[in-house]
Parts: sequence; structure tokens; C-alpha cells
Amino acid sequence: MNFPPIHMDHMDLKIPFGDLMLNILYVRFGYFYKSMQEHVHSNKSYELHFIPQGQGTLVANGKRYLISANTLFMTGPDVAHEQITNPEDPMAEYCICFEVIGEIDGKADKTAKGQDLAQMAEIVVRTPFWIGQDMQHMLPLFQQLAHETTLQYIGYYSMVTGIIEQIIIKLVRNYTNNRPSLRPVQLKTLDDNRLVIIENSFLGEYATITLQSLADKLGLSVRQTERTLKNRYDVSFTQKRQQARMSAAAYFLVTTPMSVSRIAEQTGFATLEHFSQTFKKLFGITPSAYREHHKLS
Repeated sequence: MNFPPIHMDHMDLKIPFGDLMLNILYVRFGYFYKSMQEHVHSNKSYELHFIPQGQGTLVANGKRYLISANTLFMTGPDVAHEQITNPEDPMAEYCICFEVIGEIDGKADKTAKGQDLAQMAEIVVRTPFWIGQDMQHMLPLFQQLAHETTLQYIGYYSMVTGIIEQIIIKLVRNYTNNRPSLRPVQLKTLDDNRLVIIENSFLGEYATITLQSLADKLGLSVRQTERTLKNRYDVSFTQKRQQARMSAAAYFLVTTPMSVSRIAEQTGFATLEHFSQTFKKLFGITPSAYREHHKLS
């Protein structure tokens, strides 16, 4: 199997993680065609190693551990370690080295996510060494990380931050063997539940939804429903429905062979003319031109 490289040696990346800040020193991928001599990290540095392929031996603080495909291990402060590769089956390795640089402005995040991450950050700090088989399917995350850092599409910095956070979470889950969290899950508020209803309604019922039917689902009056949409989305019900219908229409034009008239009907328009006028007003081109343009691009 071929594994894509990761290009992150020069990226300034600091990730809030509970009460801590993780300063990512580097993320690398490589093959061990020769062994790595014994070395020790600084007193605040941790190195996560994931071996997707190959064989070898890890020597950590004088003890020997066999390494095979899907081995995961962490070497933290004061852990002297050496990696001896098998020349007949060289190890491939994804490696993330990060420094724990302390609390974020001395202020703990009191949100449910912040407290959840704080619990995991504590486990990371108190686990300077761990080795075992990855039971959390981490390889797709490393492959996605390689994809993002290579292509660098807009928003890739945020994507990279999120992926590394997921990798650290899965690391801790491996540590704890999927132990349930001790922290109770916070339940949605009534407003949160109503927001989910609104999102799902416009996503799945854009063709038939009415202001009255949405109000009935939310348990609100028509006027309260209009006010809720204005506060949450800064649009009216009619504008929100039109956005949902046009989004669906654009999707159908690009991904299906449906005729334009059929798409107009499918998205809730009474006439093809009204559909075409609305579409062109929003996108600047006709539905047919939109389809042709995206087929060619």
C-alpha cells in the first residue's frame, strides 16, 4: 500500500486542548530504511508514532517491544527510545510531535467540550509512554491529513486543526480501551431542539414545507416562527425556503440526469418559468447553463 506524505514541517499550529495548548512542532511521514538511534524529548514534548505498515523493534527505557503494522505508541518526556527497523519489511511511520505549553491564558473552558477535552488532556500528560495496537482506525485520519496539507484548499488550516484534535482523542481512546466517559452528556435546550427541527425541515421538505407546518412542528405561532427564523438566519421563511430549494436544484443539476422541468417540479415550483427566473436571479445563469458549466469544470 502507498501512503501519501505529509507536508507540515513549517506550519505554525497551536491547538487548544482542554486546559492546555498543544504546540505542534512537526507532523511527518517516512519509511525506516535504517534504524533511529536512541534519543529523548524535552520535558514538555510528546511524540505520537503510528506504524501503518512494516516491522521492527522499539526499545524504550531499556525494554524491547515488537512493532508490526497498526502499532501505535507514544514517547513523552524523559522516555529514552530507539527504533530498530526490519530491513526486509521497513516500517512506515506517521509521527506527530507536540509540546504542551500550559494553560490557555490561565482560564479553563467550562463548556461541555472544554471539560471533555480537559479530561483527555490530563490523561495525555500523565501517560509519557504507551504502546499497543490501534483499535480506533486512525489511518484514514492520517491519510486525510496528508490530503489537506498537500492540496491546501481554502479552510485547510481549520481542517488540519480538527483532524489532529481527532487523532489525539483517538489516541486517548486507545489508552483507555474505549472506557466510557465519566462526564454526563449535556442535553439540548428547547431552542437547540427547535433549531434541529428547522434544519431538518428545510433540508428534507423544501418542496412542500409551509410556514404553518413548520410552526406546528416547532410548537410556535406563525409570528413566533417568523421571528425565530429572522433571529437565527436573518432571512424570512420565504427566503429560507427559496435558498433550500435552489440548493437542492443546483445539486440535482450537477449530479442527476433529470430534466430541468422535472427538477423544477421536484423542488416545489408550480411552473418551469418561475423556477428558471428564480434560479437565474440567484446564480446569474440559467439552470441549463449551470449544468453545462459544472459538467465541464
